[in-house]
Amino acid sequence: MASGQAPVIPPPVGSRDLFRATAAWATRIAGSQWAFFLAVLTVVAWAVTGPYFRYSETWQLVINTGTTIVTFLMVFLIQNAQNRESRALHLKLDELILAAKRANNQLIDVESLPEDQLDRLIERYRYLGERYHRELEADIASVGREIEDHVEEVEERVEEVQERVTGVEHKVEAERPW
Repeated sequence: MASGQAPVIPPPVGSRDLFRATAAWATRIAGSQWAFFLAVLTVVAWAVTGPYFRYSETWQLVINTGTTIVTFLMVFLIQNAQNRESRALHLKLDELILAAKRANNQLIDVESLPEDQLDRLIERYRYLGERYHRELEADIASVGREIEDHVEEVEERVEEVQERVTGVEHKVEAERPW
C-alpha cells in the first residue's frame, strides 16, 4: 500500500451482504437487453391470448397484477442501485476534495448535514459565484479598456507615420528635376 492511502475495507458478511449481492445481480439482469425482450415477449403473448380469453376481466387482471408486482419490486431495486451509486460518487468527490490542496475540506461528507446548513452553504457558494462573476466582468471590462487604449496609441502612430510619409513624398517631389 502506498503511503497516504487508506486501507481497503473488506465487504461486510451476512444478510446485508446477501441482499447487496442479490440486488446487484437483479439490477444487472433487469437492466439487460434480455430482460427487455422478455418483457416485450410477455406483453405480446398476453395481447395475442386476448381473443382466446375473450378479453375477460381475468385476462386483464393477469397483466395488471404482473406489472404491478414487477413495478413494486423494481422500485426497491432502482432505489438500492441509486443509493449505492450516490454513495460511491460522494466518496469519490470526498477523495478529490481531500486530495486537492486548495479545496475546502469542510465540504467532505457535506451530504449528511441538516437542510438548513446545506441551504446556508448553497447561499455562500452562490454569493461566491456571483462575486467571482462580477470580478470576471470587471477584468474583462479592464482588458477592453486596455485594448481601446492600445488601439488609440496605434492609430496615433499610424497618423504620425502617414504624416512622415506625406512629408517624404513632398520632399521627393520637390527634389525631382523634371
